[in-house]
This record gives sequence, C-alpha cells and structure tokens, in this order.
Amino acid sequence: MTIQFSRRLAIAFGILAPLGETIRRWSTWREWPPNFFDDYIMGAFLLYGAWRVGRDVRGGQRFLAAAWAFTCGIGYYSFFGQLKSLSLHEVDPAPIPSEWMALIKGVGLALSLLALVVSLRRQAESQY
Repeated sequence: MTIQFSRRLAIAFGILAPLGETIRRWSTWREWPPNFFDDYIMGAFLLYGAWRVGRDVRGGQRFLAAAWAFTCGIGYYSFFGQLKSLSLHEVDPAPIPSEWMALIKGVGLALSLLALVVSLRRQAESQY
C-alpha cells in the first residue's frame, strides 16, 4: 500500500464522514452540538492532508499523517462509546440499528489505523 491509498481514503472519509454524521444526527444535533461538528473538523483536516499530498508528497505527508492521527483519536472515542451505549441498551440516533453503527465505526477505525500506518511510512525517492 502506498501513500496514494491513504490519500484516496482521506478524500473518501473527508466527504463521507460529515455526510453520514449529518444524516445520523439531523434531528438530534442540538442536544450536544460537539457530537455533530467533530466529523466536520475531521473531514476538513483529512481533505486538507489529501490536498497537500496531492501537491507535494514529501511536504504533505506530515499533514496527512496528522489528519489520520486526529481521525484515529476521534474514531477510538466514537467506537468505544458506541460499544458502551450498546451495552447499556441505548438507542443510537441513526436511522439504522445501533449494532450496524458499531460495525461501521469499527471498520472506520480499523481503516483509519491502517491509513495512519501507511502515511507514516518513509516514501521511496521515486515517488517524489
């Protein structure tokens, strides 16, 4: 896997995470707005990192790695919070079952960790 994989995934996450969170929390975002807007910040950070890598791999790599590290932190909190909510039988505001949300968040966290590792790898000189 290359940093281009990480970059493409950042673009996908940068668009889909805020979109998904908007759908998920549309009717409940006023209860605790930070739960709504963290995905927008994460998405913007990922898109910025992907843009920087697209302009200059060497110079942009640190921004993409930082964006993925931020995403991993948000994802960790979100995934394990979702598992806690499941254990307490709390209903998620998403229009899909809470178990599906836990699965989506778990897969997202795993992909984020993979993308972080890939974005931290030293790049071969031929990729510049």
